[in-house]
Amino acid sequence: MCDVRSLRALSLGVLLLGCCLSVSPWQTEGNPAPQNKSDTIRGRVLNSLTHAPVARALVYSYDERFATLTDSTGHFEFKVSAGRTERGNEGTVGLTATPEGAVVSDSTAEDSAGVRIRPIFLSVRKPGFLSEEDVASTPASPGQNDVTIYLVPGAYIVGRVTVAGLDYPQRFRVEICRRQIQNGRATWSSAGSFNTWSDGEFSFPELYPGSYKLFTHEVLDRDPLTYDPRGQLYGYSPVYFPGAKSFETGSAIQLSEGMTFNADLSPERWEYYPVEFAVANPPEGQPVRVFVSREGQEEPGYSLGYNARTQKISGRLPDGAYTVEVSTSERPGQTGTAVFTVQGAPFTGYPVTLLPNPSVRLSAAEEFTSAESTKGLQWESFPGGARYIGVSLEPAENFVAQRSAAFGRALLSPYGDDESQSRPIEDVAPGRYWINTFTPYGYVASIKCGETDLLRNPLALSAAGLHDPVELILRDDGAQIEGTVENIHRTSGSSATQRAQPLGVIYLIPTGDSTGQYREVWASPEGTFSQAQIPPGRYKVLSFERPQPDLDYKNDEAMRKYEPWEQEIQLLPGQSAHLQLRLISRGD
Repeated sequence: MCDVRSLRALSLGVLLLGCCLSVSPWQTEGNPAPQNKSDTIRGRVLNSLTHAPVARALVYSYDERFATLTDSTGHFEFKVSAGRTERGNEGTVGLTATPEGAVVSDSTAEDSAGVRIRPIFLSVRKPGFLSEEDVASTPASPGQNDVTIYLVPGAYIVGRVTVAGLDYPQRFRVEICRRQIQNGRATWSSAGSFNTWSDGEFSFPELYPGSYKLFTHEVLDRDPLTYDPRGQLYGYSPVYFPGAKSFETGSAIQLSEGMTFNADLSPERWEYYPVEFAVANPPEGQPVRVFVSREGQEEPGYSLGYNARTQKISGRLPDGAYTVEVSTSERPGQTGTAVFTVQGAPFTGYPVTLLPNPSVRLSAAEEFTSAESTKGLQWESFPGGARYIGVSLEPAENFVAQRSAAFGRALLSPYGDDESQSRPIEDVAPGRYWINTFTPYGYVASIKCGETDLLRNPLALSAAGLHDPVELILRDDGAQIEGTVENIHRTSGSSATQRAQPLGVIYLIPTGDSTGQYREVWASPEGTFSQAQIPPGRYKVLSFERPQPDLDYKNDEAMRKYEPWEQEIQLLPGQSAHLQLRLISRGD
């Protein structure tokens, strides 16, 4: 589906089609217009799955200077005029418009005739296909007649919500969640929602390949023939595809490129009962968020509302055990929870008290063996000349909805264990968090809170906060790796027509109970790579043509398909290792 930017680009392209510029826009007083040489860019747009031509696709420059549509055979054409300059000229060269298109470019390369030309980066959009903007755009240059751009067909989930015995139109809200991998850990996050048509049908188009889950939100039964506001109320509780009672037990839908999946849902009708409890210390003039989860699973589907006038949380729920988390949306934040059970009758609970969000104290120490570890590095200025480690808290729940990440710094004081140098991460909502760190020197060898190893377990933060600080220890005896990727596509020369080549991305994945830590290393265009301060341990090493943001490296079943390409290495403290890796390309 074309967005506003694409439509604006198309409008500009159409406008330029009706005019012919006789003067380059870069011609200034005292600089005569360069002699022009007409060239043509020709190409085609193909379906990446079937290799069939894609008609009426919008082809436009990445800088949005021009655009055109492909014909019925998927072909497109731009005629451009390249201005000539002398070799070595430091000035830029304009590419002037013609009736077939217009491009503008700074020159970065020369052809054999001495024309300095910079590639024009092309992108493509068409409804039903995934946006080319999410991957590298395709470069092309005047005189190039074989540009091929592939459009990836999006996947679809379509279906219908049906209720047995329902003879009046009832619309349901259907939500879709996508499985994502963050630091090797799977989480589910909302990817959109759809209010069904009157016949119950719904559709989620243009989905990326991956794993998805579907569920309906609860809705009260408002049948005009049977609805009695003074009698027993009924509603349809959430159902998780294909017919599960909870998000966790619902089935995942695995989508591939261009796939259409049919998913029907059938909610059940249950008695609903009023639920109400007050907020003991409501915030003045602040919005209040209410998140309801069944039986402490922290999963979506149920809801209650907050009335700022009455300062009460109220709504209706069916029988079951629930946890309600109430929080303020402004900072510093406050959070309160209530656990209750609905059992065949209205529920009125005790007031919920909002408590200030706790802080996480940090302490850090160095166990360096060499003064060279920090030599030449510039540090941000803190009192006493302290250095720091970047620390982030990532929510550990499977379904991420109401909590966000928190960030802070653990300071390294030059005076040793100086509490005055400690800076806590403030205003963190209670919950479970994974701890991620960043340091430009050495590596974080240990993260602990009391006896809990936070490199392998999440931090549990209650409303009362932590009695012990989170302690980080840095070392500088990490291993070093360097090597090459065997079959990486290397660039050669400086021709402007040379297609942009992917870089190899190397992943170091700790195995079993190894003391190693996950690392990501980028290779150069020549296929070489190097990385220092790798935590000692045993690793599996893989090299991909493209970044793998959803690499499920903690799932042995998902990683089994990469076994032909993986290498296993044992890295010892201070060791230097040379690796020669095979690239896993997109088609593998």
